[in-house]
Amino acid sequence: MIEKRLLVVDRVRRPPREGFSWLDRRFLRDFASRLSGDAVFLYFFLAAVSDKHGLSFYGDATLAVRLRMREAAVVAAREELVIHDLVAYQAPLTQVLSLPTPCVERGYAPAVRKMIRAPIDTDLPQSSRRKP
Repeated sequence: MIEKRLLVVDRVRRPPREGFSWLDRRFLRDFASRLSGDAVFLYFFLAAVSDKHGLSFYGDATLAVRLRMREAAVVAAREELVIHDLVAYQAPLTQVLSLPTPCVERGYAPAVRKMIRAPIDTDLPQSSRRKP
């Protein structure tokens, strides 16, 4: 096991006196791989500029300039974050949300797995079908 130690003792990161920003590392582990690069970049930016409640009020044009993206790309990236339940958006506010609680089991919920499996089971011969 690697022993953790401070590399630069006089530069330990502290919450800023003004504003508030942090990033739950579960975002990288559980969500980033499902998102486009633009959506990850936008999420990082919003997490950095939001207040202690996760709120920011940057407009699309300002975000596009700051992130060096097209405005349409900002809108698409934000929509991706909304779909994945990572941010809420109601112009002019964007709120970075607490991360959704992880499923107990990776993959689909049991009810969804049952629905997905059902059509496959019907294609099998009667003797090969799974018993519920």
